[in-house]
Amino acid sequence: MNVGTNVGLGLPIGDPAALLTWARRADAGPFSTLGLLDRLVYDNPEPLVALSVLAGATTRIRVQTEVLLAPLRDTALLAKQAATLDRMTGGRLTLGLGIGGRDDDHRATGTDPRTRGRRLDGQMATMCRLWHGEPFDDGDDDGDGIGVGVGVGVGVGVGVGPIGPVPARLGGPEILFGGFKPAALERVARWGDGFLAAAAPSWAGGLFDTVRGFWKEYGRDGEPRLVAQVNVALGPRHVLDDARARMHAYYAFTGMPDRMVAGLLTTPAEIRAALTGFADLGADEVMLYCYGLDPDQVDRLADVV
Repeated sequence: MNVGTNVGLGLPIGDPAALLTWARRADAGPFSTLGLLDRLVYDNPEPLVALSVLAGATTRIRVQTEVLLAPLRDTALLAKQAATLDRMTGGRLTLGLGIGGRDDDHRATGTDPRTRGRRLDGQMATMCRLWHGEPFDDGDDDGDGIGVGVGVGVGVGVGVGPIGPVPARLGGPEILFGGFKPAALERVARWGDGFLAAAAPSWAGGLFDTVRGFWKEYGRDGEPRLVAQVNVALGPRHVLDDARARMHAYYAFTGMPDRMVAGLLTTPAEIRAALTGFADLGADEVMLYCYGLDPDQVDRLADVV
């Protein structure tokens, strides 16, 4: 099937060791991207570490975080990790970013969920400077503690230099933002290259239009990259049952896991209809997100695509 839209695979998180099999099969197939979600207080692999391993085991397919919870991470270290992975893969990294919706993740890192949006904006300003090869700071004490007691001979008035390596693309890897609120959609135009929509076609169209509106408002050239995500499982009954059980556990924190599981697409016809629907909305790529662990789903989904 060819709907004029790239199709990627969102990888299951239940068995990290199995992801190499998924990645190698996807790299040999028609898929454009491998995606991996991010949570901290959960039994899932850390995405930048896992995607680094998968990138080394593949040759052409892109790797993408969906979405990395940037406010949980140290900004300078995140900038260095992303630049390293982007450089070593020849620019195959797409960094999908978001703020996260679970208080326990923030408690585990000592970050304040009430300021997570502002923190992400500040992180983007810093990372963009670093990815352009600029110094971390100029030594001015802005009250956040940077420059004070950093190390021997480093204090107020002493700047912190650039943090390499330079990414494959000057200015950093491709950036997508996920989210639903206006602030998240505006962030695409302020800092990003595109938008990641974890929504059905009936809802995604309005989100896409809002993102396009902000893009024009900010005077950005061209069009934002639009990436959709839909949950799928394809195979015999035990594969579908496995996917539903894992989805239910993952979304339990929302208070409506049954509703999320009900949206799982489990037939070729449903998946083709979603691909066509997103293509009609102008999506550049659709990520077929899997929760069931059976790697034979890669081949079944390749036949659908």
